[in-house]
Amino acid sequence: MARSKWSLSSAAALWLLCGCAALAQPVPFAGTKDEPPNVGDAKRAATEYYQSGRYQTALAGVAAEAQAWIGERARQVDRPAVVFDIDDTALSNWEVIQADDFGRVFGGPCEKLPEGPCGWVSWDLLARSPAIPATLSLYRFARTQGAAVFFITGRDETQRAATERNLKAAGYDDYVRLDMVPVGAHFPKAAAYKAPLRAAIEAAGYRIIANVGDQPSDLEGGHAERAFLLPNPFYRIP
Repeated sequence: MARSKWSLSSAAALWLLCGCAALAQPVPFAGTKDEPPNVGDAKRAATEYYQSGRYQTALAGVAAEAQAWIGERARQVDRPAVVFDIDDTALSNWEVIQADDFGRVFGGPCEKLPEGPCGWVSWDLLARSPAIPATLSLYRFARTQGAAVFFITGRDETQRAATERNLKAAGYDDYVRLDMVPVGAHFPKAAAYKAPLRAAIEAAGYRIIANVGDQPSDLEGGHAERAFLLPNPFYRIP
């Protein structure tokens, strides 16, 4: 009788193993071939990119290239200048990016951090975005090389006081000018606003040897000898 029970138990175990093995086999399924990348997968990948340290390594790599160029070129021209974007170029918004689950909602309060939600305008007015270390080092190096520094941001003029306070607290305390979007102004692309401002800097007698931003639209439109694109897989500004 004991032998029979053992045999039944062994058979049941074998059946379970076979069943699990069968379930583990990949099952083909039909689906559309033109579906864009899954947003949920992209958010997980972006989070892992940040948390793994690869984001910071990539930032440092681009900043090192820019520093090498500025160190060489600043000595060769009269009135050298470097232009920086602010958001996720000079200052990090990772806290609000996480709180909003990668959303870009500008309106609304910002009272539930770190959980969120948090409106980006309210976040900017808190003036607590930390400096991106690689960019701050690049900024300070540019100043030691005699380059004038300009900030051009997509933030509007209602945020000037908070933005200036945030820049100073983060260590950006010796720049020529901060250009901000006039209240009520609208542009089809960020480049349509930023490129003419760089042209105005050149018209004032400066030579823009480097333009640094995290969005292609920060750099499009010319009026800089070289452009340096910092990594940002978290959002895109056209």
